[in-house]
Amino acid sequence: MTKKKFSNMVEETVMRTQMSYIDSIVHLCEENNLEMEDIKKYLSDSIKKNLEAEAMNLNFLPKLNTLDV
Repeated sequence: MTKKKFSNMVEETVMRTQMSYIDSIVHLCEENNLEMEDIKKYLSDSIKKNLEAEAMNLNFLPKLNTLDV
């Protein structure tokens, strides 16, 4: 498994199934017998940013100060 291949699989799953990034990654880990602890090295920067945004919206991470424009 390569970083590019896994990242493409995540993006494709998100687009095809309308799952969140978090759910898509969990689904792909289960489907491909990958450990959740090992996934970090396979995620692209754009997917990491999307995961962070989802986690903030779900209150898993503290929200950063943002300007309301």
